This record gives sequence, structure tokens and C-alpha cells, in this order.
Amino acid sequence: MSKYIFVSGGVISGIGKGISAASIAFILKSYGFKITMIKADPYLNVDAGTMNPLEHGETFVLEDGFETDMDIGSYERFVNESFSRPNSMTCGAVLEKVIKDERSLSYDGKWVSLDYHVPDEIITWIKGVAKESNADITIIEIGGTVGEIGNGLFLEANKIMKIQDSDDVIHIHVSYLPVPGTLGEMKTKPVQISTLLLNGHGIQPDFLIARSKTGIDDIRREKLSRYCFVKKENIISAPDTKCIYDIPMNFEKAHIGRNILKELSLSAKKTTLLKNWQKKTEKMKKIKKKINIGVVGKYFKSGKFDLKDSYVSVLEAINHASWELGFESNIHWIVADDLEKNKKLEKEILEMDGIIVPQGWGSRGAEGKIRAIQIARENKIPYLGLCYGMQMAVIEYCRNVLNIKDANSEEVNPKSKNQVIHLMEEQKKILKAGKFGGTIRLGAWPCKILKGSLLESVYTKYSNELFNKLPLVMERHRHRYEFNNLYRKELESAGLILSGKSPDESLVEAIELSKRVHPFFIATQYHPELKSRFLAPHPIFLGFIEASIKKNKRGEKLNS
Repeated sequence: MSKYIFVSGGVISGIGKGISAASIAFILKSYGFKITMIKADPYLNVDAGTMNPLEHGETFVLEDGFETDMDIGSYERFVNESFSRPNSMTCGAVLEKVIKDERSLSYDGKWVSLDYHVPDEIITWIKGVAKESNADITIIEIGGTVGEIGNGLFLEANKIMKIQDSDDVIHIHVSYLPVPGTLGEMKTKPVQISTLLLNGHGIQPDFLIARSKTGIDDIRREKLSRYCFVKKENIISAPDTKCIYDIPMNFEKAHIGRNILKELSLSAKKTTLLKNWQKKTEKMKKIKKKINIGVVGKYFKSGKFDLKDSYVSVLEAINHASWELGFESNIHWIVADDLEKNKKLEKEILEMDGIIVPQGWGSRGAEGKIRAIQIARENKIPYLGLCYGMQMAVIEYCRNVLNIKDANSEEVNPKSKNQVIHLMEEQKKILKAGKFGGTIRLGAWPCKILKGSLLESVYTKYSNELFNKLPLVMERHRHRYEFNNLYRKELESAGLILSGKSPDESLVEAIELSKRVHPFFIATQYHPELKSRFLAPHPIFLGFIEASIKKNKRGEKLNS
């Protein structure tokens, strides 16, 4: 019988519920338990596919093609497992299911209630995921903050499960302790109030994760224990860290794993996972060498604020590979729109050890990305293109090598005569019908890697359990536009290598340049960043970082 851990948040959003849940999941997995996770989001969207990345962070695509919240990306990176559609539960999806059941008379003509049938459906969903995955422990992160209207139904389901299975359900509340600048003293009252709001839903937390700028002291722990009715040993200090991957070890030092197992009446088993994690984090702390990686995108700015959550998987994949090779990557965020207007930014690109053009949609910033790729190609700067970054690389090559000056993407300029990236006929019908959500090419698709290619060499050199069946690899997609096969022979004749294709060779999945003309130039229609994990970095990113390190060393010699 599965045990259940609910994780909620209080005071402010963005305090680290997802990372806390993922860290706890990893710790419990390291104790030998089968873990599964669910993100319960309060929004009414059925999935995250149509949501603006500037407002909600990147959309993370699962192996089965479901578009979900970025927190599930954190789960996969920490727990080193792939999740699927049922692991993402939105209020919209739950309501959709209840309404469909009502329409098909599944409730036998009964009056369908928001506060009765919806929490029951949530419980059915949670227990179904636990059963299907054969999990010992199921961790459910409730999105939003306690006190909002949106997540009340999930908290109601939590309460009911706690009443029904009191020995098998615990609740962990993540809340924030501020230190007002004018006072200089850490305040517990916000945590007390958010816990009180949780109590109002009929839930008494078993653990408090006390988020703060610095660690909490015994005085604050005593206060929280007294006024929130939580055992002192179950109040976990969670200060800000420079690196999120330190958090599992910080939690483990506070014995959170042991204490959770005690509450759930479980006994730990031994694995080497925690030791492996600790070795890697200790190795990271000794890193002193740095490289400079430029990321040319357009989802950075929201008013006066810079937002990096739009590209969180790319950033984490860079980090995973860099740390594995003993380097720290300095990320330089280059706004594609600015590159179109400001020629001085071109000098900054020339100073980079590697350039990445990540995913994107629409026409804005396209010319800036194409120019960045041209600079990287002509100056032999290691280049990695991801999805849109592959499409722009094809356009750049057509314009500046094949001299097809009006080469473009149908997405960017539908009137271009030379649409080297185009919309497939099937997609044209879908768009004409006004169907947008969940209709693009999504999820893991097989890609056949060209023998003798640079792509094959990186997959072979850095093979892991996810990529050990060459020449085929399964990689995740999220796009509507494709390489136009009418230009295939012309591009190949001009030196562009089509190093990844669908098994039937109808779709181009990856391109590259020969190492004779460029040290590292690879671009993929798929998203390798979505399958990079802390303990298993993605082979393509390892190859890219390795090439960037070599470029950096050449630069050091030139400057010495």
C-alpha cells in the first residue's frame, strides 16, 4: 500500500516547493523506495502548452508528449526518472474529467458537487498514479500558496485522505521567514499565519520546511514548534543556497529522510545514490575554472525584470555538463531583439567560448538569432542549436553559403519564396481548424543517428542508460514547423550534414558541420535539454561544453 506525502507552500510563491519536493523524493529513493510524484496545479488550463513562458516559466514536455509545468522538469532532473501525463494534475483537467463523467451519466443522475465529487476525483487520480507506478511513496506538490481559492480543492482531497488513511498520509508545509531590513530580526509570524490558514482547511502539517535567507536558530525553531504544533525535529532549516543541488544534502543533514520514514512507519534500505550525489556536489565546490556561454533568446525580459525560468532546462543542462567536466559556465544572456539593433553585441558573441540558440516561437528576434549563428559559424565558435535554433541555422546556411538571400521560415515570413523551414500539410489543416493546444509534434520520437557523424561520436563517448541503443535515440520534441526536404540535396551538396533523421528518413532531426571546417556545430530539431539529469548529463551538452573548454584554452594561449 502506497504512502502519501503532500507538499504545500505559504507566504509567497516561488519559495522552492518544487525543489523541496524533488529533494525529498531523491532522498527517499536513495533509501531504497519506489517513488512517484504528482504536480497538482490550481490553474484551469488543462495543460501548460499554451501558457506564456514569461508568466509561468518554460513548458516542460514529457516522454509521452504531455506539456506540463516546469516543476516536473525539476522532478526528473533530481530523481533521474521519466514521468508521464498522469503525473501532472491541473484543476482544469480534473474539472474536465468530472464534467465528462457527468455528461456520460457516470454519476447515475446525481447532483454533481464541486466540494464533494471534485475532491473524490482528485483522490482517485492520486491513488491511480500510485497504483499504476507501483510506488511505495507518492509525493504530491500542491501548487500556489495556502489561502488562495485555486488550490482549496486539492487541500480538501488532502484532508479527506488524511482522515481515511491517517497512518499513510503526511503533510509538509514550505513557508518563508523574512528578515525585514529595518528590524534585522528573523520573523516567524508569516509561517505561523500560513500554518493557521492550512489548519483552516483541516490539515495539521507534520513537517515545516523553514525557508529563509539564512538558517533558522533554536529560538525560531522553538517558536515554530510551539505555535505551529510541529515537533522540533520535524522543522527543517532551508536557507538560500548558491546551488539547488546542495539542497538534498542539506535536508539529509537535518535527518528529514529518517524522520519522514519514522512518521510513515517505514524502514530504510541501503543504496549508493546519496553517496554518488554527495561526491558530485563536493566535486562542484572545488571547481575554479570557468567558461563563457552565450545564450541568444527572447524570453528574458518582463518589464524591468530578467527572467531565466523560460529556459530553465537549457540552463540546467549546461550546468550538468559543465560540472561533470570540471568547469563552471558563466551564462551571458543575449537578447535576440537587441542583437538586431545593437552591433556592439556582436563583439560580445565573439568573446564567447560557446553559443546556444534555444527554443522560441514567432518572428520576433529571428534575425538576431540568424546573425548570432553566422558569427559562430564563421568564427568557429562552438554552436548548439535547439529546435528553433536548428531552424535558424538552416536559414543562415542557405542565405550565406548557398546565397539564397530570401531563405526563411514560413513561421517568420509566410510570403518568402524560399521557405526552407515550413509547415507540414497536416499541420496546415490543424491550424485552419483553430486547434492550437496539444496539436504540435510532441514527446519522444525515434531519431536515427548518421554513422561517422559528430553526433554519433558524442552519443557514443558520453553514453548513459537513456542513450545506449545507437543508431536510434529517443528524444523529445515540441514544434510545429519542419525542415523542408525540397532543399535537402542542395544543402548536403554545400556541406551541411544531415546527421539525424526519422527512421523512415522523411524528417530531418539534426544537422551539423564537419569537424574539418568547424570544431563543434550541431543543431537538433528535438530538445536534448529535456532529458539531462544531475547524475546523468546529456551527451550533446557534454560534447558542446567539451568543445567550449577547448576553445577557451586556445583563447588563453593566444592572450598569454
